[in-house]
Amino acid sequence: MKFFSTLSLLALVGTCATPKYTARIENLKTSITLVDTILVKKYSETITAKELTKHLYEFASKEFEGRKVGEPGQKKAANYLKSFYVNQDIKSPLGGNNYFQGISKIYLSEDTPPSENVLAFIEGAEKPEEVLVISAHLDHLGVEDGNIYYGADDDGSGTVAVMEIAEAFKTAVLNGHPPKRSIMFTHFTAEEIGKRGSEFYVKQPVFPLENTIANLNIDMIGRVDDRHTDNKNYIYLIGSDRLSKELHYISEKVRDTYVNLELDYKYNALKDINQYYSRSDHYNFAKHDIPVIFYFNGEHEDYHKHTDTPDKIDYNLLEKRTRLIFATAWQLANQEKRVAIDENSVFLN
Repeated sequence: MKFFSTLSLLALVGTCATPKYTARIENLKTSITLVDTILVKKYSETITAKELTKHLYEFASKEFEGRKVGEPGQKKAANYLKSFYVNQDIKSPLGGNNYFQGISKIYLSEDTPPSENVLAFIEGAEKPEEVLVISAHLDHLGVEDGNIYYGADDDGSGTVAVMEIAEAFKTAVLNGHPPKRSIMFTHFTAEEIGKRGSEFYVKQPVFPLENTIANLNIDMIGRVDDRHTDNKNYIYLIGSDRLSKELHYISEKVRDTYVNLELDYKYNALKDINQYYSRSDHYNFAKHDIPVIFYFNGEHEDYHKHTDTPDKIDYNLLEKRTRLIFATAWQLANQEKRVAIDENSVFLN
């Protein structure tokens, strides 16, 4: 754990490591106070491997036919998500019973049928105009050569994580603990064909982008890559320090307090050959100066293959990673001030 935290600090400070700058970083870190620690622990425990397993075996089943954008299987998946939110009494930000942000085939491509993002919403009790977006993409690759591409990890794992996080927040609301800020639970379509669902959202946002405080994006968190076969207790974080060092240090403090997970920043390097920072839905928010964290387990032998099936998911690890994201979301939604981008930080300027 210390190894990766040290790497992160070096990456953050780099050539700017003057005594004055280092002192500012330390002041920033010291200023971060976690809120509601007892409540966070209580409601994070409602996120369980058992429920994640149940949801994922349904979401990555034959019935949804690989969830290819605009195809019947993807429509079934979208309706499955809508039914979940209706049953949880988590409202739509679009009003009424409409949980779908429709996207026409003209926007997607001539060869792709119309599709939709699925949006659900818990309104903040004190600062409802400020919105945290928690996201995952619901689509995958469909059926090819008679093989269903189940997409259990990509991105069934992220999808069910968002569902469980939403349920945990709703449970807190029912017990009299609503978030201070609003939270939107977002399932983007068309990620696999170029992040088109999230691109459409930032062009046609339900809430003004200037009121979006951060995006926590979850894309593949149910497996272990080859770099971690001897220590699966990790998660890659990408982008956490790119726009807001406060977000980065909040994330680390949350980890230190609640969840024993190694935060691996290997793929956050600016010159990383994989360029994962620009390859999932969070990037469309980052382009608008909205702080982001991309949660990722790395690629594995079943990546983008029909063998990415739910029986290969490590559900206890998925539970732990999901709890980390929930605790981070709770802090962002409930701390006194919204997380600041670096250019607006009183500690860095």
